[in-house]
Amino acid sequence: MDDSRIIELYFDRNEAAIEQTSAKYGSYCYAVANRILALHEDTEECVNDTWVRAWNAIPPARPSCLRAFLGKITRNLALDRYRHNARCQKGAELAIDELAECIPSGERVDDRLLAAELASAINRFLGELSDRDRDLFVARFFYLRSAEEIAERVGMTRGGVANSLTKTKKKLKIFLKKEGWE
Repeated sequence: MDDSRIIELYFDRNEAAIEQTSAKYGSYCYAVANRILALHEDTEECVNDTWVRAWNAIPPARPSCLRAFLGKITRNLALDRYRHNARCQKGAELAIDELAECIPSGERVDDRLLAAELASAINRFLGELSDRDRDLFVARFFYLRSAEEIAERVGMTRGGVANSLTKTKKKLKIFLKKEGWE
């Protein structure tokens, strides 16, 4: 289907516009996003978001070159995702560093069976925590949220969250030591 007909489908608010756009430009948009992101899941999500953005932009926009219009949307979404992933990676590194003093390291944890046993021990530890302390711990070390984000979400101060997490990490270290993880 030619671009002018696809654009008319958007103006008619016909959902076939997305199907036709995907059929004609899906590979192109995927290539644009994948050059930036290199992760299949992120690339797929970015391309799907491109269709939503195009749906929301047309009308009122009437692109003279649909391919370039979609490429620009895809590129901008991919760059936003790339920046987001970089921030999350930095947050993940900080969270891992925070737990480094509690979690045993070395060859012993590299073994998959022992790593699974360690995960089981941590799950038992989490089961012993209060709901609040468990939620804070999981938000920080599983979802990799910052103390500021957690504080805002649960109605605490940043310092209160940080203090609670410090206490929980100390408890985890003691728990793991008792479990034989030194």
